[in-house]
Amino acid sequence: MTMGTSLLDVSNLTVAVGEGASAPRVLTDISFTLEPRGILGVIGGSGAGKSVLAKAIINWLESPLRVVSGKVIFEGRDILTMSDRETRLLRGKAIGYVGGNPSGALDPTMTVGSQIVEKLQAVEPGTSYRKAQERVVALLDAVRIPSSDQRFNEYPFQYSGGMMQRAMIVDALVSNPRLIVADSITQPLDVTVGAQILKLLRELRDEFDTSILFVSNSLPTVADVSDRIIVLDCGIAVEQQPTADLIASPRSAKTRQLIDELPTLWAHDDRSRLKPASENARPIMSVRDVSRNYALASRGLLNFGPKRILQAVRHVDFDIYEGENFGIVGESGCGKSTLTRLLTALEPPDTGQITFEGKDIFGRGKEGTRAFRRRMQLVLQDPYNSLPPRNSIGTIIGEPLVIHGIASRNERRSRVLEVMAEVGLPASLYEELPMVLTAGQRQRVNVARALILEPRLMLMDETLSALGQTEQGQLLDLLEKLQAQHGVTYLYISHDIAMVRRVCARVAVMYLGEVVELAENKTLFFNPGHPYSRALLSAAPTLETRRYRSEDCLLDGEPPSPIDLPSGCAFASRCPQAFDRCLIENPRLQSRGGLNRAACHLLDSENTVPKEVSA
Repeated sequence: MTMGTSLLDVSNLTVAVGEGASAPRVLTDISFTLEPRGILGVIGGSGAGKSVLAKAIINWLESPLRVVSGKVIFEGRDILTMSDRETRLLRGKAIGYVGGNPSGALDPTMTVGSQIVEKLQAVEPGTSYRKAQERVVALLDAVRIPSSDQRFNEYPFQYSGGMMQRAMIVDALVSNPRLIVADSITQPLDVTVGAQILKLLRELRDEFDTSILFVSNSLPTVADVSDRIIVLDCGIAVEQQPTADLIASPRSAKTRQLIDELPTLWAHDDRSRLKPASENARPIMSVRDVSRNYALASRGLLNFGPKRILQAVRHVDFDIYEGENFGIVGESGCGKSTLTRLLTALEPPDTGQITFEGKDIFGRGKEGTRAFRRRMQLVLQDPYNSLPPRNSIGTIIGEPLVIHGIASRNERRSRVLEVMAEVGLPASLYEELPMVLTAGQRQRVNVARALILEPRLMLMDETLSALGQTEQGQLLDLLEKLQAQHGVTYLYISHDIAMVRRVCARVAVMYLGEVVELAENKTLFFNPGHPYSRALLSAAPTLETRRYRSEDCLLDGEPPSPIDLPSGCAFASRCPQAFDRCLIENPRLQSRGGLNRAACHLLDSENTVPKEVSA
């Protein structure tokens, strides 16, 4: 494409850390063009320079990062030579930026709509509040936020993760920009919400004539939305091709590596190592009819009247067997986080019982609870905020030994170094602070901190979601090795369907607080018993030919509120196969043979559920 027809032309862009000719380079001689109404994907592993590129082209780098050389020509002008005032106006009006952390992007003390109106009036000073509000409400409706006029007056905490990401797209679109920079916007989202966002971006491109620079560490996600893809490796563009050509005939070793490392959903239907335990095996943890509700303040200024009840977890029932990998999947708001608090004894259930190694995890007393938490460890999602920044790595990993009064100081140091070696951390990092670590190394520290107590069960709560594709694979290989060495049982709570397919022998699918399907790995992926399970599979990012078509299964809109649950099946309002009975009677889990169960009226003898949907 010639310079004259491109919206954005980047040439020989180089970014370094610090001053001087010897300063390390983060990006080196990056060049590309983006045409009007085009979608350009940027892919690469952690540390490849993707986010630095996204911010460099809008001149938004923070010290010590600096542009060393190159040009960023937007509509004929070099952004890098503009004044600060010109750049701010350009970013607010002609170029919109959407990041991957929507929950931290808005002021929690102001309503969502008023903040977007404030931004619009800043870039278009002559716009009245009424006109600005009308435009924002129209855009909230365009991105399919339900009851947009009501949602305009709600606060960020009242939005789900998917709705917050849509709101940030509205924030970027409200000034009718010619370019949107979307930096990892689907990474923190569930697969169904992520698929809706990708569909939305394509529609918005066509409706608003907007070009999009789409940055992600997921090759299937980038391939799903982009016309053309750039592959970054260590700050260098190693390949640029149209999407179909890049997938079919990759030219660089890095692109081939990214494709080869992708976990498959259906390419291998025989994964003998994921064979679940028999029904006669000993459960290490049992969950029996567990529910958890929260009383909320009544609406109104004086909070008079009956309390509203949020039903976070409803009648959950399953077993986890020794030595197996058990997965729990579902959209945001399905109850995964609440269930995590219950399983780790941070909160008691309102009804039901949770046992670990045959004993109730509650009512054990102080010493009994301490012993339980030594044998059941939690590894959290955020590799940055989960580590104290001012403690050395050795101190962080060894802290559980201090808390539980295990071993002398010298013995603790030896044990910490031993565990560091097990998880692939060099001994030279013992005295270092977490700031020197990559995201993958930080999660290895978290795994080491849990492993040092020799637990029998490890709960992995979205532990891999913040990592790039390569680091995810490396950490999964590590966890498999540790399981073989120590016999530990893993409980994975995740929205990453491909990861669950790779590692979990059995999977519980949750929707609005309930387990709607409990199935062996192969059964779930090749013969799911619940329409919601098929919807999750239809939305999973993959380069494979899909067994379940998104046009048949993909969900639109948000789930019903857990405060005002509808009668009958909670999934009925979004189910493409719902019928009259679904609106009246809530189905219960019923056997599908072996360890497989599902809660769907279509499984009854008088109804049928398709065993397989062809691509």
